Amino acid sequence: MINNKKILAVITARAGSKRLPNKNILDLFGKPLIAWSIDAAKESKYLDKIIVSTDSDIIKDISINQGAEIPFLRPKTLASDTADSISVLKHAIEFYDKEFEYIVLLQPTSPLRTVDDIDKAIELLDANTKAIVSVCKTEHSPLWSNTLPSDYSMKNFIKKEMRNIRSQDLPPYYRLNGALYIANINYLYKNNGFLGEQTKAYIMSIENSIDIDTELDFLMVETILKRKIV
Repeated sequence: MINNKKILAVITARAGSKRLPNKNILDLFGKPLIAWSIDAAKESKYLDKIIVSTDSDIIKDISINQGAEIPFLRPKTLASDTADSISVLKHAIEFYDKEFEYIVLLQPTSPLRTVDDIDKAIELLDANTKAIVSVCKTEHSPLWSNTLPSDYSMKNFIKKEMRNIRSQDLPPYYRLNGALYIANINYLYKNNGFLGEQTKAYIMSIENSIDIDTELDFLMVETILKRKIV
């Protein structure tokens, strides 16, 4: 709870994953991947209820064992490759029928997101800030990126005014990192999402922003955790 307003945390974890099968329950340093997000959420001083929205009985059992609540199994219509996160969140919100004022989306594929990240982001909410979205600096400037034509010509790949600028002198750019989404529920419905005029960024480190989508991502997280834990 913050400012006397209750907060629902939803960890979204469907069974299907094409690029990295069963990624939400892969063993990561002795516990399932999803457990890292559940444990961080449980340490928060602001989250009033932590639930996992899943279509999987296996993920359900693991999540309950880790201390999260599973009030329902997600309908198949919200567990397909084309199902969007906002519809999944609305399903959870409507299950509780206006019990909460804020919602937090925690994707289990961001295991390096910490309780400190969660609580500091929540603390940014105020009368003029209705939503928070986590970002991190881009690993490479988009000013040195472009699409390629069919003949792979580099003729107009980089704008002339950018060609002789050192990389360290380029302006910083930020990207969504998928680790944290927080919103006033009325604001979420109004914008059909988290982005709007009263949304602010919470900046995370590049290291804590790794989103596991492939085996390479998983190996990177393992390497970082090995350095921290061992």
